[in-house]
Amino acid sequence: MPSFDVVSEIAVNEVQNAVDNANREIKTRFDFRNVDATFTLEKEQIKLAADADFQINQMLDILRDKVAKRSIDPTCLDMKQEVEQSGKRYFKNVSLKQGIETDVAKKIVKMIKDSKIKVQTQIQGDSIRVTGKKRDDLQEVIALIRKAELGQPFQFNNFRD
Repeated sequence: MPSFDVVSEIAVNEVQNAVDNANREIKTRFDFRNVDATFTLEKEQIKLAADADFQINQMLDILRDKVAKRSIDPTCLDMKQEVEQSGKRYFKNVSLKQGIETDVAKKIVKMIKDSKIKVQTQIQGDSIRVTGKKRDDLQEVIALIRKAELGQPFQFNNFRD
């Protein structure tokens, strides 16, 4: 029976390249001249540091642009944390959404079942296995998931006949 996996993965090396490009752009921009502003990638977070609050907001726009240019969906960036201040410095941590959380996985499974497409779904850790008798049904499920806006990008791999 044909099947595929729904996953949410990010190429960390591409994120590192986007962070490096953002740091390079900050060094050349006129509005950041003589300003100590940096991006650093630490595990699953990108840390932004600058001298002012409005500069952090400008840095977020630069980061979104650089991530999009590296063909990574900007919705994988979790920017919910507030800007922190420590002395004269401002900081913000941007988390990378990787893997499918159980509540999002349950939403996807419910959405597939509500669509009445004849497939079976299984939540397997941070991925979802979708199995069906017809390839067309699986392609309908892929289109359904792509159309739904669930706040993070999804990839479809291990497509087997």
